[in-house]
Amino acid sequence: MAALNVLVVDEFDSERLLETSLRQHGCEVLTLKLKEVNMIQIVQTLHPDVVVLNLYTPSEAVLKMIIEINHSYSLPVVIFAEDQQTETINKVIKAGVSAYIVDGLDAKRIKSIVDIAIARFKEQHALKEELKKTKTQLEDRKLVDRAKAILIKSQGYTEDQAYHALRKLAMDRNIAIGEMAKNVISMAELFNK
Repeated sequence: MAALNVLVVDEFDSERLLETSLRQHGCEVLTLKLKEVNMIQIVQTLHPDVVVLNLYTPSEAVLKMIIEINHSYSLPVVIFAEDQQTETINKVIKAGVSAYIVDGLDAKRIKSIVDIAIARFKEQHALKEELKKTKTQLEDRKLVDRAKAILIKSQGYTEDQAYHALRKLAMDRNIAIGEMAKNVISMAELFNK
């Protein structure tokens, strides 16, 4: 199994507890100070498996970077912090952080916290993908129904004939039936103008 590639962003001048602990567990670790970091650019360059931050409290700028990382690169983010205010926790959750650990920087627990955050992230990512797929299928179904209605009205087809015509057109063009339905709808709108 390949070593876990971890980007650590640390606000404190500490004894590099995160880095030391993760390296002891076989992880490849790059540690940078928060002040020096454009996280988005570094994530783009390094493609880490996980980003781990150690800070007092996540600033608005840090949260914005996390949102952008999640949007563009979709990877787990773990934050060790001191700030336990409910408002901060809510902001962190909305930003898509996989784990937010308050006052819990303990060398014995670091690797397991990172592993759990990665597992949780993968589970949430799978759920998001399934939801996206389901939404697409529902949208395609609506388009197919609309296209069938157009074919029924314009060609005098039965519902079954309209569906088979759509399916045959899609297969002949090597496209999805939802895409063919969009084309039929677009053509009908064009002729109705």
